[in-house]
Amino acid sequence: MYVSGSYTQNDIIREIDAAENGLTSRFQKDGVITDAAEQRYWRELVEKASFGRNTVLYDDQGNPSVMVVIPAFTEADVLDEGANLPHPAFIVNEEVKGQIYISKYPNAYKGSDTSLRAYSLKNVDPGNSITFDNAILACKQKGTGWHLMTNAEWAALALLSRKQGFMPRGNNYYGKDISVPFEKAAPSYIYFGAVGRTLTGSGPISWTHDGTPFGVCELNGNVWEWVAGLRLNVGEIQVLADNNAADNTKDQSAASTEWKAILQDGSLVAPGTANTLKIDSPVAGTGVLENLGAPFINTAITNSMNPANTASNEYLGYGQTTFETVAAKTGVTIPKILQLLGIAPAFTDCGEDWFWARNYGERLPIRGGDWRDGSRAGVFSLSLRNAGSFSAVGIGFRAAFIS
Repeated sequence: MYVSGSYTQNDIIREIDAAENGLTSRFQKDGVITDAAEQRYWRELVEKASFGRNTVLYDDQGNPSVMVVIPAFTEADVLDEGANLPHPAFIVNEEVKGQIYISKYPNAYKGSDTSLRAYSLKNVDPGNSITFDNAILACKQKGTGWHLMTNAEWAALALLSRKQGFMPRGNNYYGKDISVPFEKAAPSYIYFGAVGRTLTGSGPISWTHDGTPFGVCELNGNVWEWVAGLRLNVGEIQVLADNNAADNTKDQSAASTEWKAILQDGSLVAPGTANTLKIDSPVAGTGVLENLGAPFINTAITNSMNPANTASNEYLGYGQTTFETVAAKTGVTIPKILQLLGIAPAFTDCGEDWFWARNYGERLPIRGGDWRDGSRAGVFSLSLRNAGSFSAVGIGFRAAFIS
C-alpha cells in the first residue's frame, strides 16, 4: 500500500497507467498542448494518480513530459560514511535545490536542429541514434531549467536505489530481464530477428528505480543513455563542479573551461594539474581493437590504451571490469566525490554491473546498458569508451529539470 485507504497495488497501477496512456494518446493524435487549462488538466490528473510523486511539465513548444519528483537528500542518506551535506546532484551554481525532476522514461525526440525537442511519455519507442551534442541540444532547447540528465543525477538515483535495498531490473536481454526472464516488455524495435528496444514503461514496476509505479523507469537496459557533466580527456577524469551541468548555459564542449580535474583529496583543479586522477591500464594498447584488461584509477597513465596517438578518438584498445571491482593503484586514494558521482564504487555489491573505458581521446559517458548487455547492464553500469560523435540504435538519453 502506498497510502491509507482501500487502494490495492493493482488499483494504483491501473490509475497511473490510465492517466499516462491517455496523455500519450492525446499527444500522438493532436500534437503539442499549448492551452493552459488543458496543460493543467493533464498535470493534475498525473499528480493525483501518483499522489504527487509524478507530474507533467511542458516545454517552450508545449511538448508534455511525465517527470518523477526526487526530493533532495544528503550524502549520509546514501553513503555509510557520507557527510550531512546535500548530494552534489542538488547543488547547482552553489545553490542547494530542494528537488529535481527526472524524466520518468528514456526520452523520445522530434524535429532537428533548432526544432529538436525531447519528451518523456509512456509506451513510445525510446529515442536513439543520437550524438551527445544533439542530446544536449534536444534538452537545452526545451527552455530554462531543462537539461540532459547529468551524471550526478544518475549517480544519485543509483545510490538511492541501492541504499533502499532495491536494484532495478530491466530490458537487458532481448526484451526481458536476464535474471528474471518472465519479466518482459512490449517490443518497439526488432534487432536481427530478436526483440531489441521496448516501449517505455511497458515493463513491470521492478524496472523502476524504487520498485513503485511512480519511479524512474529503465535505468537498467533498453538503451544506453548519454549523461552530462563527466568525461575522460586523454584518460584524465573531468567533471563540472557539483551539478553545474544542470545549468544548460554551461559549456560542455571539448575546449570548455568548465571542465575540472580531481585530486586525491577530492578537490577540483584545472585539467592537467599534477597528480590528478586518471584511468590507467594494466598493459599498453597495440593499435588494434582489443580488451586490455581491468582499468584502474591512478595519478598517472603508465599505459595508454593507444600509445601511438593519445589524442585520437579511434576505437582501438579498451579496458573493462565489473563496476564494483574498479580500484585504485596501491597508494592512491579514491576520494568520496568519485563514489558520490558513481565513477568508483562505494560498495562491493553493485549488482555486477560493468565499467568500460578508453584512456585516449575525449570519451563521453553513457550509462545503464542496453538490451544486449545481460548482467553487465544496470543502474551502476558506466561506459567511457565512446566519442561524443558516436550514435547507435542502442544509445538514447533523457531530460531532467531544475527550477
